[in-house]
Amino acid sequence: MSVVFAWSLCLSVLVVLLSTIPLTIGRIKAGYSMDNMSAPRALFNELPDFGKRAVWCHQNCWESISIHAPACLLCLITLPDSNFSLIAAWIHPLLRLLYIGAYVFNIPILRGLIWASGVFTSIVLYKEGITQLM
Repeated sequence: MSVVFAWSLCLSVLVVLLSTIPLTIGRIKAGYSMDNMSAPRALFNELPDFGKRAVWCHQNCWESISIHAPACLLCLITLPDSNFSLIAAWIHPLLRLLYIGAYVFNIPILRGLIWASGVFTSIVLYKEGITQLM
């Protein structure tokens, strides 16, 4: 059972790494080269619109993992036996992967729903982990 929470954490980190793919494509389309290595953020205004969204999406992925990782670690320590927590743990990485697509392809309503669902899964894990402590 604890394997589920470990996999959720690993897959969620993988999603953060995958968020660099649209970011890299946007930078390539903007003409990113080795000359830009000294100031990569200066290229932001030259990125195509999807590239700018990819930057924001990547930043949000880091914010998301900073919330989800402690929830997974708490569940790894407390080992909640709720099916709800197991489902939340499996769904979170999938939601975050869908979030990347919704963000990069500019589907704001879907993006918002996916974001809220992803946050909800992390809240469920916190709740289940804390419940086990009591």
